[in-house]
Amino acid sequence: MARISRKLIKRGEVRWAELNPTRGHEQAGRRPVLILSHDVFNKRSGTVIAMALTSQPQKAGFPLTYSLESKQLQKPSWVKISQIRTLSVERIGKKLGAAEPEQLVEIIDGLNQIIGM
Repeated sequence: MARISRKLIKRGEVRWAELNPTRGHEQAGRRPVLILSHDVFNKRSGTVIAMALTSQPQKAGFPLTYSLESKQLQKPSWVKISQIRTLSVERIGKKLGAAEPEQLVEIIDGLNQIIGM
């Protein structure tokens, strides 16, 4: 993937990411991810915190997955809330769209439910 300037990666963006190498049940390959980490973290740390997306309809409902409806995305997409990763900005590619702030709140609520907050 082409190196993306750290200052350009924003919270709530959906971007391509290269997730390989992986192990076990982790999402693999080149796929969209939702950026969760705050802009200042993304800019200064050289990493982002993100969740993998899939275009495959999901049997598991909330809080394990979240239907991300966005006119900017070419396909119906689901955020795999349990597939959260810290990724180097070198793995992050082109912007595909963005989630609404209200959607981010719901997704983070789902993560809090999974981890027991």
